[in-house]
Amino acid sequence: MKTKIKILSAFFLVFSLMIFSGCGCKLKNTANYTLKLEVWGFLDDRDALAEIFQSYSKINRNVSKIEYRKLSTDTYKKEVLEALASGQGPDIFLINNAWMASFSDKVVPAPIEIINEQKLRKDFVDVVAADFLMDGKVYALPLSVDSIGLYYNKDLFNQAGITAPPKDWVEFQEDVAKLTKINSFGEITQAGAAFGTAYNINRSTDLLNLLMLQNGTRMISDSGAPDFDSTTGENALSFYTQFAKSGSPYYTWNTKMHYSIDAFSEGTVAMMLNYSWHIPTIKEKSPKLNFAIAPVPQFSGGREVNYANYWGYVVARNKIIPADQPGVTNDIRAAEAWKFLAFLTTKPERSIEGSGISALGGGVDPNFDPAFNYLQKTRRPSGRRDIIEKQKSDPEIGVFAEDNLIDASWRQADAEANEAIFAAMIDDVNRGQFSINDAMDQAAQRIGKIIYGR
Repeated sequence: MKTKIKILSAFFLVFSLMIFSGCGCKLKNTANYTLKLEVWGFLDDRDALAEIFQSYSKINRNVSKIEYRKLSTDTYKKEVLEALASGQGPDIFLINNAWMASFSDKVVPAPIEIINEQKLRKDFVDVVAADFLMDGKVYALPLSVDSIGLYYNKDLFNQAGITAPPKDWVEFQEDVAKLTKINSFGEITQAGAAFGTAYNINRSTDLLNLLMLQNGTRMISDSGAPDFDSTTGENALSFYTQFAKSGSPYYTWNTKMHYSIDAFSEGTVAMMLNYSWHIPTIKEKSPKLNFAIAPVPQFSGGREVNYANYWGYVVARNKIIPADQPGVTNDIRAAEAWKFLAFLTTKPERSIEGSGISALGGGVDPNFDPAFNYLQKTRRPSGRRDIIEKQKSDPEIGVFAEDNLIDASWRQADAEANEAIFAAMIDDVNRGQFSINDAMDQAAQRIGKIIYGR
């Protein structure tokens, strides 16, 4: 009897994945064609996805093979754009959540019968809809979402008599003052935190974005114009740069310090704010470093917010169909790519409504969850609500997973240009070239020119 139940469960799962790819909506799968899908990325080796590819080939026989190509991090975006322009690019590829606006004309949204707004909001944390949902259509789906955590050196905390990491920014300031050591020559020999400058702190502009969003700054107005040059925005910039100001009681960092990741690994800085993807980096650089990770500090009395930086899979709008795939149109290719992405990322549905199915695949575990399988292998925090519940107690990534529930971001016309402008704004204040107000106004004007194309 148990064997029969297992067989029926496997049948129902395969049935639902063929008929209901992700959202429980009926899909027709009667066409007589086969095609290959090509996936491009740079985060993972093929091993992280191989089992998922194999499982999908047993479920959807219209997809004969899924090929994966890992590109170099440094040239990834350039190679993707060049390949898309030639029509020889991938079917599926990764984009950063901040790239969505600049890639919207190069990708095709999901058919609503495959993945819709309701399913997206139900499965994923709110920031995913904020980033990847436009005009009611889903443009990308993530396997992982990342937020900022507070890395802290437990040995340095113990030596300073600090029993717990700071929960808010006032405690952060107090701990910085206790942990910072300056010699008789005015040189910082031990920093309380890597905080306050632009170019020697990893993701420094994300830290400023974090402070702005926590402080209630509206980054873009309803008309689409820059709106961060406000009192709250100026307060955030002032708070951040005070840690690099020699006259400040919280002076702890300057442009002469080692790069933040190196300094933390060397044990010369007590706190660093960064994403989960640098856990392996720190461990590789300094295997014996006694560190832990806590939730990012918040402003007391305000709405709790973290800042998201993550990647989502999209489907290329156009591609030249190879001659060895007769019967395959560009629309068919895009729909099949989205069927796979729904299988890859969303919570598996167990509903079996509908009728008729052709060519069932065998050997599929009825409990197989592709996203959970991937996250277990890669040790990354999830953006899917049901998996976050499983990860919350994880001693390393639990902090990041739970904070994904309060993640925020803002839609940017050109993320790389904005990053350069924000970094220059921080540096201008640090060097005393501009006041907080003037630096903020200049940055808003520069970003406005990008938005309006002039």
